[in-house]
Amino acid sequence: MTKTIDPREAVGQAYSAQAMLHARERSMQAVQEIGRLIRPGMTEQQAREAASAHLLAMGIDRIWHPTIVRFGPATLKTFKQASEPGRVLGEDDIYFVDIGPVWDGHEGDAGDTFVTGSDRDMQAAALAARQLWREVSELWRAQHLSGADLYAQAASRAEALGWRLNLDIKGHRVSDFPHAIYKAGSLGDFGLCPDTGIWILEIQIAHPQRPFGAFYEDILMRDDAAA
Repeated sequence: MTKTIDPREAVGQAYSAQAMLHARERSMQAVQEIGRLIRPGMTEQQAREAASAHLLAMGIDRIWHPTIVRFGPATLKTFKQASEPGRVLGEDDIYFVDIGPVWDGHEGDAGDTFVTGSDRDMQAAALAARQLWREVSELWRAQHLSGADLYAQAASRAEALGWRLNLDIKGHRVSDFPHAIYKAGSLGDFGLCPDTGIWILEIQIAHPQRPFGAFYEDILMRDDAAA
């Protein structure tokens, strides 16, 4: 029986699961390399410029969303909120990197949080964002939950761990460029189990008392996605 494809999960004729896997791997590699380039004393603007130069050096086709770097209290901001280009990264600080490069016609999207110094709460936040992402992605694989249920589980689990999940950020589509033509909306509003290789799970958490948060994102992809 031929599977009926929801229009929100459509892909273009050029789409390849193997190419999406490649875009994912290169994007995650880029985030880690960019994270190591950012140093205390840099402004957000300088960090974004360093990130953009690094992506170009890696050979991206283009970007499909602007590179985002947030320092300190700005780690609580959403993607659409205005940046503060003059904000300076401190010696005991937290920051995240969010990139959206296109590789061989396919969209990558990756983000992670990094810490300077030895602040335990900041280190815990970075680890918690990654942990929540892993736990929710495992629920997707094991229980085939809808996108809406995944974010409900993420919010509950974040609270249990002592963090607040930002539900203004609820994931989105990716595909062969451009995914925007499919009008898919947010993963957190998707009432079906998301298919492999075309949805980004975003996790942004906030410390319950202190003015900072952490961010992690990656593509939901089953082990056999590139088969």
